[in-house]
Amino acid sequence: MKAVQFRDHGDTDVIEYADRSEPEPAPDEVVVDVKAGALNHLDLWTRRGLPTLDLAMPHVPGSDGAGVVAATGDGVDRFGPGDRVALWAGVHCGDCEFCRHGQEPMCVRYHVIGEHVPGVHAERAAVPAANLVCVPEGVDWATAAAAPLVFGTAWRMLMTRGDLRATDDVLVLGASGGVGHAVVQIAAHAGATVYATASTEAKRRQARELGADGAIDYTERDFAERVRELTDKRGVDVVVDHVGERTWPDSLASLAKGGRLLTCGATTGPTGETDVRRVFWNQLDVRGSTMATPGEVDDVLSLVWDGTLEPHVRERLPMSESDRAHELLAEREGFGKVVVIPDSEL
Repeated sequence: MKAVQFRDHGDTDVIEYADRSEPEPAPDEVVVDVKAGALNHLDLWTRRGLPTLDLAMPHVPGSDGAGVVAATGDGVDRFGPGDRVALWAGVHCGDCEFCRHGQEPMCVRYHVIGEHVPGVHAERAAVPAANLVCVPEGVDWATAAAAPLVFGTAWRMLMTRGDLRATDDVLVLGASGGVGHAVVQIAAHAGATVYATASTEAKRRQARELGADGAIDYTERDFAERVRELTDKRGVDVVVDHVGERTWPDSLASLAKGGRLLTCGATTGPTGETDVRRVFWNQLDVRGSTMATPGEVDDVLSLVWDGTLEPHVRERLPMSESDRAHELLAEREGFGKVVVIPDSEL
C-alpha cells in the first residue's frame, strides 16, 4: 500500500508518498480503509521536529482520518467490516488518577496518533478500536475526516474548560484556521456574541457567515483597541487564543474584568509576554485545554453529523501532494481545513 511518510525531520521536501507494509490489527485494534484524511498544524510541528519527539522512522503523519473498517483484531466487538468510522486521535491509559475521574485528556500517558505514534495518512491504517467513532450514512468523507480533532478540541475548550455562557462576549483569534472556525461556530451556537480576527476581507466574510457578529482586521490596527471600541471599553468575557507568542499581550488586554483567556496552542511560539499586574488587578483567568474526552467528542460530533456545525474544507488534494497540503497550512492560505485523499480513491 501507499502512505505519506518522512524519514527525517525538516521542510516539506522530506515528505514522500511511498510503499509501506500492509497493517495487521493487533488485539483491540481495527484496520481502516482510509477514504480521506485532514491536516492540522500538529502535522507541521511533527514533521519539523519537536524536542519531546523521538519517532520511529519513517513516520506516517495524520491525526484526522475517516474510512471503512477492513479488519478487526481479537477482542474487538464494537465494530465490524464495512462500518463507517472516523478517528479520534487522543490515546489515554484508562488507569491513572485522571482517567479514573473522567479527565482523559489529562492522562499522565496521554499521546496523540499521528504525533507520537504512526498516523492515518495512508491507504490503510491500524488504530485502537477505542479511538474510532461511528460516521452516519450521508456524511461525506471529507467532513468526517476534517471534524474530530478541531471540533473536539474547540468544544472542550469552550464548553468544559471555558464555562461558556450565552451572555458572554467572545473574541476568537485566527478564525480562518481549523480550531478557530470551529470555535466561531460553537460559540455562536451557544448564543454568545462572537468577534473574530482574520487577515483578509474574504476570511472575515466567511467568519461572519459561520456566525461571527463582528470581524476584525488585525493587520491594520491593534485588535485589543478595536475590541474595546466594539464593547464600549468593557472588553470581552472570553478570548480564545491558539496563536500564542505574537498575540498573547493583546489577548489579555482584550479581556473584561473577570475574563477568561482560553488557549489550546501556540502556533507563533510558546513564550507569550504576560503583564502580571493586569492579571491580578482585573482578576483574569488563564485556562489551558488539550484535546477532549470521548464523551465531549460524541457531543460535538453529533452536531456535526446533523449539520448544525460544519467543518469548512478549503482544499482537497491527493495524498501524493501532501507537501503542497503542508504548505497551504503553513502559509495560512484560505479558510478552514485541508483534506488529503488516497490517490487510489481518486
